[in-house]
Amino acid sequence: MIIELNSQNFDNEIKNGLKLVEVYTSWCGYCKQQKAELEQMDKVWIGIVDADKSPDIAKKYQVSGFPTFLVFKNGKNIDRFSGLRDKEEIMSKLMQHL
Repeated sequence: MIIELNSQNFDNEIKNGLKLVEVYTSWCGYCKQQKAELEQMDKVWIGIVDADKSPDIAKKYQVSGFPTFLVFKNGKNIDRFSGLRDKEEIMSKLMQHL
């Protein structure tokens, strides 16, 4: 399940449980490719943040390359990784935090 996040709903959406957030931009070619992988992960909660529309979130988490993935557990940023990833790699990263 992909949830669009922005400055208004970000904190509330990540406050409970294990959450994966992708920070992307609409002009990023790798981000466009990444979207296809994320859409296949329909059983996983995935938040997406457009860094051009919510630059405060990208700045807060020091995101400078796209796509960047942030992993949150009960609202705390516990991991991050960048670059184009397949769904198996993403799931492997998430499983480390269960």
